[in-house]
Amino acid sequence: MDKLLKRKIDSFLLNWKADADKKPLIVKGARQIGKTRSIEWFANGNYASVVQINFVEQPKYKSIFDDGFEVDRILKNISLLNPDFTFVPHDTLFFFDELQACPNCATALKFFKLDGRYDVICSGSLMGINYREIESNSVGYKEDYEMHAMDFEEFLWAKGYADDFIEDLYLHMSEIRPFTQLQLDVLFELFRDYVTLGGMPEVVNTYIQNKNFSGTLGIQRQLLADYEEDITKYVEGLDKAKVKAIYNHISTFLAKENKRFQITKIARNARNRDYIGCVEWLADAGVVNICYCMNYPELPLKGNYDPKLYKIYFKDTGLLIASLDEEAQEDLRANKNLGTYKGAIYENIVGDMLVKQGYNLFYYSSDKPSLEMDFFLRDADSLIPVEVKAVDGATVSLNNLLKDDKYPDVKYGIKLGYKNIGFNGKFYIFPYFLTFLLKRFILRGMSKPQ
Repeated sequence: MDKLLKRKIDSFLLNWKADADKKPLIVKGARQIGKTRSIEWFANGNYASVVQINFVEQPKYKSIFDDGFEVDRILKNISLLNPDFTFVPHDTLFFFDELQACPNCATALKFFKLDGRYDVICSGSLMGINYREIESNSVGYKEDYEMHAMDFEEFLWAKGYADDFIEDLYLHMSEIRPFTQLQLDVLFELFRDYVTLGGMPEVVNTYIQNKNFSGTLGIQRQLLADYEEDITKYVEGLDKAKVKAIYNHISTFLAKENKRFQITKIARNARNRDYIGCVEWLADAGVVNICYCMNYPELPLKGNYDPKLYKIYFKDTGLLIASLDEEAQEDLRANKNLGTYKGAIYENIVGDMLVKQGYNLFYYSSDKPSLEMDFFLRDADSLIPVEVKAVDGATVSLNNLLKDDKYPDVKYGIKLGYKNIGFNGKFYIFPYFLTFLLKRFILRGMSKPQ
């Protein structure tokens, strides 16, 4: 079985298998990000026997739990449906794919864990998954792993760069050591390609195989169409037309100066209360990232925001670009002119890179005094404003946050742009492509100004 793309889940799965007290694993994530491929690759290389069942493609297997959840009874029912499966104690992996189509399978995880003879991995798309039901069915007897589309580090691996190259990037960052012009040119070129492609494995794989962008836009547009079709298929308890309307207006609002999503402007007489749950559904499905407006720039982040004020970003920046009109496409792909879209593409990619590190997204906007900040992170005792600059210009809001005694939680900041590494005594300056290392930088305590 060929597997071109190295993914971060690969090492996670090996560590999971090595744990003598491991629990059944649920790998969740958006559609078409490589979950099934990665699990199959791991399974076939590490087990004498693999029992793979897809509850969408093979719905007859939903009945294997009809007689109860005792493991031997489940095995007997599987054998009735397919006598070719073999069950080798302590060397068999059960891979239950499309878990969302069979919540009963989640109940069985407790019994597989207590039995202890077989390893179990479940995979489920967040699109339409009854995850709350699955959570209650298996609480305490499973481990979760949320998988994303490829991040910039995985993209660098796909391009042939090794771990020591990534480590060198981090050393530059931690030592505040600028890159040479050659290094900057190469890394920014790689980053622009990643932004244009996004992280969907089929898109990246096509780009790697062809050594250019040919064929990638068609795949991206098909993915957009697939997501829209899935909205129609999986939305339950909400107005499908309203969910689609939000999905189809994301790029429209990102093109505006303040980028805030406004329900009142997507349809005549549209009201926020009529769309409650629609935005959250898209986020839960893994289609979008939501960035909430903070009430005030202070800790804590959670609970300190207005749920009615938010920006919506595409999970995948490549799909954002693919959703634009033909002229924008040509400008972005041919001229690499990513700044023409009012900074939306840079905000989108930075937001996505932060989410892939486990961050929730928050911004701040105020007229009195005039203050705008794209994102906020935190360390143990500081609120860290992050400014995303599409063009090199004054950092008025960042400077105001840092000099004003009204914001005591803000001790230093981070500015991202087409710049080399630097520190001016108040905020760190990093090139965009280092965003994927920000959490490591902050957690290591390297970011504390001396």
